[in-house]
Amino acid sequence: MALKPLRLHMTTPILLKCPDGHYRQVVFQLGPYIGDYPEQTYLACIVQGWCPKCMARPENLDGVDENGDRAFARTYEYRQAFVQGDKRKVWREFGQRTDVSPFTDQFPRADIHVLLTPDLLHQIIKGTFKDHIVTWICSYILEAYGKDGNRILKDIDRRISAVPAFPGIRRFPDGRDFAQWTGDDSKALMKVYIAAVAGYIPREMVKALSSFMHLCYIACKNEINTHDLDQFYQYLQAYHKYRAAFITYGTRETISLPRQHSLVHYEESIRQFGSPNGLCSSITESKHIKAVKEPWRRSNRYNALLQMLTTILRLDKMDALRRKFVQRGMLTGTTTSFTEDLLNMPDWEDAEDSYLDFIQPERETENDLGPCDDQSGGVSVHLAYTAARGYPHTVETLSRHINQPKFPHVLRQFLFDQLNPHSDIFGESLDIDQCPPFSEKITVFHSAVLTCFAPSDECGSNGMYRERIRSTPHWHGKRPRRDTVFVQVDGSLPGVLGLAVARVLLFFSFIYNKKNYPCALVNWYLRSDDEPDEDTGMWVVEQEVQRDGRPTLAVIHLESIAHSAHLLPRFGIDALPENFHHSQSLDVFESYYINKFANHRMFSFLSSN
Repeated sequence: MALKPLRLHMTTPILLKCPDGHYRQVVFQLGPYIGDYPEQTYLACIVQGWCPKCMARPENLDGVDENGDRAFARTYEYRQAFVQGDKRKVWREFGQRTDVSPFTDQFPRADIHVLLTPDLLHQIIKGTFKDHIVTWICSYILEAYGKDGNRILKDIDRRISAVPAFPGIRRFPDGRDFAQWTGDDSKALMKVYIAAVAGYIPREMVKALSSFMHLCYIACKNEINTHDLDQFYQYLQAYHKYRAAFITYGTRETISLPRQHSLVHYEESIRQFGSPNGLCSSITESKHIKAVKEPWRRSNRYNALLQMLTTILRLDKMDALRRKFVQRGMLTGTTTSFTEDLLNMPDWEDAEDSYLDFIQPERETENDLGPCDDQSGGVSVHLAYTAARGYPHTVETLSRHINQPKFPHVLRQFLFDQLNPHSDIFGESLDIDQCPPFSEKITVFHSAVLTCFAPSDECGSNGMYRERIRSTPHWHGKRPRRDTVFVQVDGSLPGVLGLAVARVLLFFSFIYNKKNYPCALVNWYLRSDDEPDEDTGMWVVEQEVQRDGRPTLAVIHLESIAHSAHLLPRFGIDALPENFHHSQSLDVFESYYINKFANHRMFSFLSSN
């Protein structure tokens, strides 16, 4: 056994030099063990269907358990008491195997039942969500709607594919009906699934799905405090209450399942070992992909072991060489950042338009999100480095070009507000004649970059995160894309009450009185209620319209953008046309959900507000 040489020093200290350079007496101890449920049952030496951490019976795992938790002392007594007796009784009454014992029994202060950790990937994401909830909802629809069941499932797939574009949101062109699910597939589908099924399933099932999503995103946080644990417990109680609808409507006969039961032990495990995000089996899965799957794909599949080892060795050498180059100041940045540095040099100020047109397509197709080197902290939004081409530079001609006749009017109103920040005159009470005239040159951009503080494995403990907000008439040379954002409209109101959702129609900038104004032309979305929707747990917004039926128009400063936003249509019970394209989603529906599950940063942002 690999850990056997350390067993002596689990009781007798050993002198070791620590990373800080000091010598200390050290006593070793076994730590948490990461494993899927089948592996956990094997390690804990229990019977399949029982819980490896408590004595709850398999037919009622989430019921009131009067027998308490499993422990080394208790299981040892079972094995000793029945070693000469009826071993089948131990198997049947306690779910304990007597023919084997956990490997931790050989080490001091080690109890396998305590050391087993939560597993977000197999217990929550792939287990409860994909294998259970999605399967149950599909079964309910097929049973409840009869012949129309398949038609509704196809419409749910179209709804999933109709989700508006957003950085990090995966596109599902064919919906959720794909042959082989991966953990990434489940994570991506979770972000948009609740809006797709709402309207086709009972409210109790929607509430169960919403409660599960909330507790899942809380458990996936990198830092979990006492308030988070209290909320986790509340959502877990709500989930247990509303998931009974699957039994009520005849979809399930029982919901006593080990993977779902494991959620009961998350609170205590989090207190012992910290965030499950650092103990998830996705960590070992990712290492398995790098060490086995990817080298296997690069081989010719015949006697592949030697080829795989050669691939791994060469990749390690290349990685070591890259680190040396980085230490010497080489291989820093990207091709795009290098081009930006060249364009910002004085020698490039008079560069030919043909060269700028050449590099523009690269900038339009670059990644929308990722870590960045900005060290300013906080949240900042700045326009793209390269201006869009083909736009007029005067406000009147630009308004005709984008078919927004009110643009000159709202731009002058914006200038009045900027020049008179303490004025009591605003909105409809502001006469256009009171606004300053405007005849400056306008420069249009197709995107802006939002930068925020986001500690993570990808960005580092003090890293910054970059996310691109787009407003372009030809996304990838095809259909338009107009992203949505949160705008700070009233700093005196707490949280979401002081925010509004806006859709960006145009990014532009101009210089007025020697001051640069980076701006956005937007349509407003208003909340239908100050409280989230009772079923989905997400706020509902509707597009604000004028008396003539056109959407309300406004110009905002980029500094007022607080965060990017993602909206999910409220599909209702009407089916989508088969040729519906996701670029139309923000134009044709009456109301939308603010998707707090778009990513973990969005969830934290909306949960803290």
